[in-house]
Amino acid sequence: MEDTPITFNDLKLNTPLYNALDDLGFKHPTPIQAKAFNMVASGKDVVGIAQTGTGKTLAYLLPVLKNLPYSTQTNPRVIILVPTRELVVQVVEEAEKFSKYINHRILGVYGGVNMNTHKQYVAQGVDILVATPGRLYDLAVSRALQLKSVQKVIIDEVDIMLDLGFRFQLLNIFDLLPERRQHIMFSATMTTEVGVLIEEFFIAPQTITIAVSGTPLDNIEQQRFDVPNFHTKVNLVEGLITEKEVYKKVLIFVAYKRMADKLFELLDERFYGECCVIHGNKTQNYRLRSIEQFEEGTHRILIATDVMARGLDITNISHVINFDTPEYPENYMHRIGRTGRAEQLGHAILFSTPKEQDFKEAIEALMQTKIPVSQIPHHIKISDELLEEERDKIKERHNPLKAAHVEERGEAFHEKKDKNKKTNQGGSYRREITKKYKKPKTRGDKNYNKHNKKKRR
Repeated sequence: MEDTPITFNDLKLNTPLYNALDDLGFKHPTPIQAKAFNMVASGKDVVGIAQTGTGKTLAYLLPVLKNLPYSTQTNPRVIILVPTRELVVQVVEEAEKFSKYINHRILGVYGGVNMNTHKQYVAQGVDILVATPGRLYDLAVSRALQLKSVQKVIIDEVDIMLDLGFRFQLLNIFDLLPERRQHIMFSATMTTEVGVLIEEFFIAPQTITIAVSGTPLDNIEQQRFDVPNFHTKVNLVEGLITEKEVYKKVLIFVAYKRMADKLFELLDERFYGECCVIHGNKTQNYRLRSIEQFEEGTHRILIATDVMARGLDITNISHVINFDTPEYPENYMHRIGRTGRAEQLGHAILFSTPKEQDFKEAIEALMQTKIPVSQIPHHIKISDELLEEERDKIKERHNPLKAAHVEERGEAFHEKKDKNKKTNQGGSYRREITKKYKKPKTRGDKNYNKHNKKKRR
């Protein structure tokens, strides 16, 4: 009986939800959805540790939607906090799909949109509010949003949220919430910061762990290339993605925003109209449009930084290319988790420079498996050109144009000449006064000055 997969019928949902699931063709819940349903529905605090792509969003949405009765009140009863604007849009879309036959008011708010616009939306009434911590806090402080009716607080991708520096806003939001509330938290990794947050605010939380971080996914084929520098990486990427029939939908991860822009410029010359890029410096509309175009297949290649692409649910990604080796091995797991979903075979490719070998070894240690190495194809040009960041720093000696180092400077070592040993003794008048009266009698003596003024009159 244990091997028999459970269905959504086993979760005892209501008819509106079953109708929505049927419309979407959902039959069987994922492991985290099956485990989380009763825990979240019970009203107890819940902590879920699961990789991206395991169905976390639906794991908390189903029990929330089932147990949220119809209400005409204005203030939200459920708050869902996510780290990025893109995730707000994504969670709102998911919630609207599953509440198709339920009369719930769902609203998403995030930074980059005029505050007054969001104030107007909030004033119209909302049941489930999906928000970034910054915008939620701003709305609450301005008193446009009342949090007194909140029953459930869901924090999704909390590890990213803390990485982005949202701890301050989270703590302040918790202070504004009513004391009696349910906490539901989902994270891909259990970090020290996440642990501190749980210990501080959660009451005897139930823990769900699915696909512990570091476990390689069986349906993802991995390979790596040892690449000397940035420009060789570009040449290799170009050589690989030329095969459009194989590389149908490619997500390329780059560590830094500046590198992402540079890579986009170079690839766009070769594959014009097929590439798009997202990172924190791009406008909200540009980012959403890029994701939409990539999802729909208008663009075949998406270049992204870690934070921007974390948590995004993009379907049918054929290849994930790690343009650089991430410093933290967990990030590698998050990256490759974008492909190989829904039991489809995925492909993950890792580029490693000589300086990144330690990071590569840390990834292999975490996964407890070696990533097979492949040779760079002969037709790929190995570039000698280095970026400024890749060049070794050369220390120049005895450069007359540069000042001496600060540490080499010190006190004068020679004896001063007699003429330079003089001390400032004041002018001749002051010295004469000092000799005669021992101290300047008129200096600071208010009474003396007052008497003298009277005499003069």
